[in-house]
Amino acid sequence: MSAPDVTALLAELERSQPELAEEARTAVEWLTGGEPLETVTQLDVCEFLWYTLPIKVGPLKPGGDHERLARSLGRLLQLGGMERYAALCVSPTTLQILRTYAREGEDAGTSAYQQALEATGVLPPDVPELQWSMIMGPEELGAHLACSAALELAIVAGETVDRIALTRRWLTEPRSDLGGDSWLNRVHGERLNRWVLGRGPARRELAQPFEVRLHAPITPQPLPPLHRLLTLAASEESLPLRLAPSPEALRLRELAERELGAISRDGAKLAITDYGRRLLKSKSAMWSAVTKLLLARGKHEFEVSAREAALMLLADGTLMSPAELRERVAEVVGGEGWHPTTTVKDVAAPVADLISQLTALGLAFSDELVVRMDRSGQFAALAALRAHALRPRKYVNPS
Repeated sequence: MSAPDVTALLAELERSQPELAEEARTAVEWLTGGEPLETVTQLDVCEFLWYTLPIKVGPLKPGGDHERLARSLGRLLQLGGMERYAALCVSPTTLQILRTYAREGEDAGTSAYQQALEATGVLPPDVPELQWSMIMGPEELGAHLACSAALELAIVAGETVDRIALTRRWLTEPRSDLGGDSWLNRVHGERLNRWVLGRGPARRELAQPFEVRLHAPITPQPLPPLHRLLTLAASEESLPLRLAPSPEALRLRELAERELGAISRDGAKLAITDYGRRLLKSKSAMWSAVTKLLLARGKHEFEVSAREAALMLLADGTLMSPAELRERVAEVVGGEGWHPTTTVKDVAAPVADLISQLTALGLAFSDELVVRMDRSGQFAALAALRAHALRPRKYVNPS
């Protein structure tokens, strides 16, 4: 049976407890956003009581407070037969969180809210297929709420809930209410579209063809130079520091040690790490670690943008001179508004570092005259771009 109409509930509360009606009306409007009351989930109620109410609702009328408003909402929900949600409004947890905000400030209150929300069991966890964003678009928010509702139903039914397994199933299974699509596919499409519509017309034009190309996962490719290095380290347990005479081999050793953490120093020698052994055992794990590394370096997003533009320019195996590549990257990144003017000199270091990574890994050929990715390098570029495009959105600390 659906929940009663909010207007009818407010009228009933006005008759029985008029002193609560005004605050109940304020609370339920914040909680539902004008949607029917039956669409509300436990996650909605918890987020309202433990975050929205103390952070966003106010100032209250003279004599009112957040605890009273929570009680008023609880009474309204009780009248509507939503006893479980009504109990949350007057629970010790809610009172403790509201008082933490009032006495210790927003940071302490937010920390208490996050701990309490995790303890409910209805918060969808990160899964291998998807890390949830802090800032969600409409599709991702819909997926998050749907997964939370599924977790809530399983808990209420008394089931032993594997939150990760249930969330993965809910995200990946085709759904009739989505026209046979899956929530994961919807979220990925939304993130790819957001990535394409990044800063600057030149970058958008360059990225547009990749929106469709990056939708499907990229098939992992072998990485022979890195595999040989780790195999040697594993078989001999250690290798001399002066093993590699060529610039590419030295760069590969540096990449494996400092950027991947796959080998480590042991006195005057290098030894394979436990992580390096795991990479050696799994082609897909090695591929994922290496391709994510291509766009993970750099202390500033400007450097990442330069590397990203270079990968898009090289992803089809296009033959370019290093000078031409730097010029094209500067044109693309310059339109993103990082600096008043972006020059070839500004992008030279991140582009050179990217090329040195690719050549050390055997994914590209480069000299003073030409830069070109081979077939595996093109796959690596697409995998790196896809991982970057599908990354979760996080709040950025401007400091």
